[in-house]
Amino acid sequence: MAEAAVASQLSLMLKASLADSSSHSLFASTNSIACSSRSQWHRLSQPPPLFVSSLLPPPLDRGSVVNASTSGGFNSVASPKCAASYTDQLRGAREDIRELLKSKYCHPILVRLGWHDAGTYNKNVKEWPQRSGANGSLRFEAELKYKSNTGLVNALKLIQPIKEKYPSLSYADLFQLASATAIEEAGGPKIPMKYGRLDASSPDHCPEEGRLPAAGASSPADHLRKVFYRMGFNDKEIVALSGAHTLGRARPERSSWGKPETKYTKNGPGAPGGQSWTVQWLKFDNSYFKDIKAKRDEDLLVLPTDAALFEDPSFKVYAEKYTEDEETFFKDFAEAHTKLSNLGAKFDPPEGIVLDAAP
Repeated sequence: MAEAAVASQLSLMLKASLADSSSHSLFASTNSIACSSRSQWHRLSQPPPLFVSSLLPPPLDRGSVVNASTSGGFNSVASPKCAASYTDQLRGAREDIRELLKSKYCHPILVRLGWHDAGTYNKNVKEWPQRSGANGSLRFEAELKYKSNTGLVNALKLIQPIKEKYPSLSYADLFQLASATAIEEAGGPKIPMKYGRLDASSPDHCPEEGRLPAAGASSPADHLRKVFYRMGFNDKEIVALSGAHTLGRARPERSSWGKPETKYTKNGPGAPGGQSWTVQWLKFDNSYFKDIKAKRDEDLLVLPTDAALFEDPSFKVYAEKYTEDEETFFKDFAEAHTKLSNLGAKFDPPEGIVLDAAP
């Protein structure tokens, strides 16, 4: 079969296989004009299930053209790009993500995708990519199959056509671009971002399972600190990042948390079902803190790690502040989100590529 025919067939299969994109989050310059190279070998298996795994060494340059192969996967063909061209692809991808959000209402799962890729970072490990973090390793089956990442295959299905359209982009950048764009398009703060992240090139670079927060830990506050302190966050940042639960729903079939549906989720948007933390679960605001504090709506979800924000004395200081002051919450959240999106990343060029001036 000709390559063009295979590519067309795979594109149709991807579109046909898109599942519900709503899910819950477990948490939680001047452009350089120099050309640079990056490693990124990848393969996308036929759905379902859809996993991205590595092909054969040696790695190729950052700029690559993705071609369909007769095996049903994708190969990277070297086509080096300059930072200026990379910036153009970032801008194009951002516009396509905005359109995707309008049609699929997938803000929550795109936030979760970026966070779960970055949230494996270990500040005590200096080597890249062994320190994990925002390096695109979540695309590999070895990491994608972890219990904490259940359902994120749907996020990969959603953004894979964008990756194919803008093949020079690293998965690490695309994950973080999608996450920040979803926050902003939901009414949240502008997230100061930089790009140029390198991709981990092998499943051998995936972290061990268990680095992400677990909602049902026996000592929720201690558990949050253990996980987030390992990444280099403080108590204020933990509470601010928890506020992203203002978006999304928990589905019991994916996380063992939440109701099958509530009066707020039974009619969608998107596929119906699940239990949300807030009434308007596609709007980014400070409702999460208000609703947890009020505890008056049994159709809204409160996980043990959510409740801990108002039970732990240190966390409570910030949770109370964010309940009353949305502007402060937005400011602190934007700073923490930016920090999260850069954890463990290796940038090429080293200073990164900035699309927009800092707000």
